[in-house]
Amino acid sequence: MDVLGIILARAGSRGLPGKCMRALLGRPVIAYTFDHALASRRLTATVLSSDSEPAKRLARELGIEVIDRPAGLATDTATVDAAARHAVEEWETRHGRRVHFAVLLYGNIPVRHDGVIDRAVAKLIETKADSVRTVAPVSKQHPDWIHRLDGDRMIQFRPNSIYRRQDLEPLYYHDGAVAAVTRDALFGALKTPDDHQAFLGEDRRAITQRCEDAVDIDEAVDLHIAEALLRAKGCQGDASV
Repeated sequence: MDVLGIILARAGSRGLPGKCMRALLGRPVIAYTFDHALASRRLTATVLSSDSEPAKRLARELGIEVIDRPAGLATDTATVDAAARHAVEEWETRHGRRVHFAVLLYGNIPVRHDGVIDRAVAKLIETKADSVRTVAPVSKQHPDWIHRLDGDRMIQFRPNSIYRRQDLEPLYYHDGAVAAVTRDALFGALKTPDDHQAFLGEDRRAITQRCEDAVDIDEAVDLHIAEALLRAKGCQGDASV
């Protein structure tokens, strides 16, 4: 069974322009995702889907196949699943083989737990689910501690009297580290184009992580958080890059 790793990276970004190529410990942010994909034993092949020329050059240097993302799929309104389907179809055309599973890896996530890609693929196969994603627990931004504001008047999002963190209902957010889906679910989403989560299928499973096991680079402060965590893992960077 062919498992295609798809690294997704747009050149543009409103929040932090060029974030995938921002320097992090002397290396581009996306270089860490390249490392994660290349270290995986479950991925049959890995491609980069991007409109970023610097990212594509770096991918080719590392032996990662590049798929040029069309302009229409590189806007901030284009969906992730549309870009993934394009990458799958392009790879299948080039290699004459059918992809069974697609693993979506965002290029702006330089911190991933060791082996988590392979764990997600294994769980997807073993459970016969439609998708497997990594999640982390919600803490201080829990819905029971969130308020709407009417002027400066606070209105509870969910009425409650919980004041201890231990009493909050366990809830989880997708941390972005890995999203593994079946080909059937990915392309089945075309039947419901208005549902942008449909590509995850009906049977959606999770791998629970700690909050620090993944860092999504969206703002400049995220680079500092990622640097601290990478240093804690023993990464010293590459001053030559």
